[in-house]
Amino acid sequence: MCYDIKASVETLLKRAERKGDKSAVDEIMERLIPLTNLPLFHSMGFSHPTVLIYTDRSPDFPDVSTWGLLTHWVSDTEQMNKTWNNTLNARGETIFDKNSFREAAKQSRCLIYVDGFYEHHHYQKEIYPFYIYRKDKEPIIFAGFYSEWHNPDTGGKMNTFSIVTTKGNAMLSKIHNNPKLDGPRMPVILPEALADQWLMTYTDDLDKQSLIELIKAYPTDELMAHTVHKLRGKNSLGNSEEVSEYYHYEELPDFGFDGN
Repeated sequence: MCYDIKASVETLLKRAERKGDKSAVDEIMERLIPLTNLPLFHSMGFSHPTVLIYTDRSPDFPDVSTWGLLTHWVSDTEQMNKTWNNTLNARGETIFDKNSFREAAKQSRCLIYVDGFYEHHHYQKEIYPFYIYRKDKEPIIFAGFYSEWHNPDTGGKMNTFSIVTTKGNAMLSKIHNNPKLDGPRMPVILPEALADQWLMTYTDDLDKQSLIELIKAYPTDELMAHTVHKLRGKNSLGNSEEVSEYYHYEELPDFGFDGN
């Protein structure tokens, strides 16, 4: 699963910066960043943070979007509050079939750039958080999809998104061991060379198959992980710069990850 992320302004600007258009970056900083909750040193999806995403309709200039997909069948604010905690993530195995996600997955895909993400490990009735990131410290690119929702109660509109997940790799198989789940999961992380393919136009079953082939676990040997201070409860560091730093738990066995 993916319910906790770290996302800096610098990372979210990486894609916009790749064309060297300084005026576009200046516009993002001036007009869009103030509309977000950035920077997010740690943010939980259940708080529905607002970030920047890159969409198939605007591949190089981001949209402001809120985490937790809301589609047209969400009829009012009450239903919104009941729905969007369940649409933070979407299982990649079913996104093209499940009613909640099918249309957005087919027509409205996006990329979410983050520094890294957090997952929890269960050990002797306690829960220990890990921070997971790329070895080369480059941005992690999540596969996602989005939907623009019009709130009939207020007349306002929101752009919202969900992160696609898949079966966990060897690293996540060690970390993500929640006994209530049917196995380890992880977000779909796209190699930079394939990110544009996720945004391509979907026209037929061949396109669908090309997208399905992108929904797979990211190689373990390209990631690092280490334990961090508790993310939940009164001892949480909140949204502070120190939250992703290594924190040692004497009682935990050595996982053998490079980040420890």
